[in-house]
Amino acid sequence: MPAARRAKLTSGKILPQLIRLTIPMMAGMVGMVVFNLVDTFYIGQLGAEQLAAMGYTFPVVMFITSISIGLGMGASAVISNEIGKGSIEKVRHLATNSLLLGLPVVALFALAGLLTIDPLFRLLGADGVTLSYIKQYMEIWYLGVPFVVIPMIGNNIIRATGDMKTPGLIMLSIAILNCILDPLLIFGIGPFPRMGIAGGAIATLFTRAVGMSLAFTVLVKKEKIIRFVVPKARELIESWKKILFIGIPAGLAKLIIPLSMGMVTRIVSEYGNNAVAGFGVATRLEALAMMLLMALSTVLVPFTGQNIGAGRRDRVLKALKVSYIFSLVWGGIMFVLFLLTGKFMAGLFNESPDIVSTVVLYLNIVSISYGFQGILIVSSAVLNGKRKPIHSAFLSLSRMFVLYVPLAVIGSKLFALKGIFIGASIANFAAGVLSLYIVYRQVVRSQD
Repeated sequence: MPAARRAKLTSGKILPQLIRLTIPMMAGMVGMVVFNLVDTFYIGQLGAEQLAAMGYTFPVVMFITSISIGLGMGASAVISNEIGKGSIEKVRHLATNSLLLGLPVVALFALAGLLTIDPLFRLLGADGVTLSYIKQYMEIWYLGVPFVVIPMIGNNIIRATGDMKTPGLIMLSIAILNCILDPLLIFGIGPFPRMGIAGGAIATLFTRAVGMSLAFTVLVKKEKIIRFVVPKARELIESWKKILFIGIPAGLAKLIIPLSMGMVTRIVSEYGNNAVAGFGVATRLEALAMMLLMALSTVLVPFTGQNIGAGRRDRVLKALKVSYIFSLVWGGIMFVLFLLTGKFMAGLFNESPDIVSTVVLYLNIVSISYGFQGILIVSSAVLNGKRKPIHSAFLSLSRMFVLYVPLAVIGSKLFALKGIFIGASIANFAAGVLSLYIVYRQVVRSQD
């Protein structure tokens, strides 16, 4: 296991190290956001109803993605900690058993998803033609759940060794492939039949399958971290307990976002399908803007895990300071960028004045709070890396259900659509301040 023979993240200058690790991670994450944006862009060319359908699917897609991220973070935190301690054989056991943990998760969500498409999306506010487009997309997308869950865990195992470049390249590669396949299958270019919104789902399924194959090949051939032996039941259960100790709270914390976004989407739907379409475009642009901070947070989980395992708490504190400053600077840059280009970006997806105005309204109000949202993201990553998943989950719960959803309800009654977005901005500011307090108590002052 060449990459895992020693901890890579417990020595060296912190800032250059974080930059070196974050850049390839950023490339991969931008690739995945572009992956989703390309789907939205091409499907948006089919019409407003199809674009609205994509807006409704976003919370559900994020729900399953969030479960996968939680399991991956659990695997990354536990494995990186063992690498920091030098427990190489334990690393092999944990890596193999992490992938096995994904199998029952895949079966559960694929089956449940296929059986609940109609009632679930009606609950979110979809009906009529929009609901028929949703069915076309999700009936195919659910078949690809294995290609979402398994590579998410696999890439996090690779990151736990300190290798951020390889997962980034995998993610970027499948994003490029999706950019090629989407127009071919959606519009029926060349020998391909025109499949509309279903073509976008097929392109997604195929490219994610390629991503899973690449991740598994790296784990087996390069890292040599997978054991091809049937694990003993006791060993499997012990590994799963360790992973789920972090994975369940981390997954629940990530689940909070799509669940609450589903609720907010339901509130937005009261203002019509164009409002939902605009909201869907705006949240995807927001995801692109936050990708650098998400990449940094992904790096911070194994960074924290390895350094805590090696007794280098001082490096974790320095990394926190650097990351907080960067979050505020980056948030300010994104705010200015969206103020200047928001209308242009919105028009790329659909030229409907109602859709464009919704996107611009959201970006103008919410982007001012991105710096504090970044502080929350960084704090959650460090808490997970320090094996404090409950505190990380508490931060996400507070932001979405204690702050965002109630404020969206109140804001909608007071200021209509604008009030919903004001609620999102206030929630980001308040949650960022709360995360600083939690980190001070659990990381800065704590000696464990």
